[in-house]
Amino acid sequence: MGRRLRVLDVGLGQGTQALRLARAGHEVTGLESDPAMLDAVREALSAEPPGIRERVRLIEGDGRDTGAHFLPGAFDVVLCNGVLMYVPEPDPMLAALARVLAPGGLLSLLVRNADALALRPGLQGDWDGALAAFDSPAYTNRIGLSARADRREELTTTLTAIGAPLHTWYGVRVFTDLAPDDSGVPDDWDRLLEAEDRAGRTDPYRAVAALLHLCGVRGGA
Repeated sequence: MGRRLRVLDVGLGQGTQALRLARAGHEVTGLESDPAMLDAVREALSAEPPGIRERVRLIEGDGRDTGAHFLPGAFDVVLCNGVLMYVPEPDPMLAALARVLAPGGLLSLLVRNADALALRPGLQGDWDGALAAFDSPAYTNRIGLSARADRREELTTTLTAIGAPLHTWYGVRVFTDLAPDDSGVPDDWDRLLEAEDRAGRTDPYRAVAALLHLCGVRGGA
């Protein structure tokens, strides 16, 4: 990227992305509503060198309430990855995130793909689950939590409305959605990543990915 960016990571979880960005020299603010998650990030951060620790700020809060914490245009990049599926109505949060983006800033969203929601249960032979997925964006995720999927077309409309229109998008977990969480790293890891990366950029494969990565740009065309 060539310069130090101001990054907001909303719902930063265990802080994997935040720490990686801080190590790369960027200034990262993590906004997390779960105190236990914040404690986990603080513990991980404590093992980092002082220079990296100084580049990370952690705040307990909700992405829908950015106005209570930040000025408009405060960030060059806003990450909201793996969060919208737990938000009943995404539009207020997206509007709040767009508000704190600087002109030309990037809004990164990773969401469950409602247009492919029937694939996982269908490939597992769960016909009731597959049929239900055609009629509702609600689902239960791998750890047993109730969640919600989004449609790319609807998010594209919302991003345009909030002034951060869709710039590009990718599919995530095209071939590997059914891989068990404890399967470990396969011997052909590099080839797997190459295949996933290519499918995630190529139609029609990316449209049926389990997850979608959408990138909006503040003030973009």
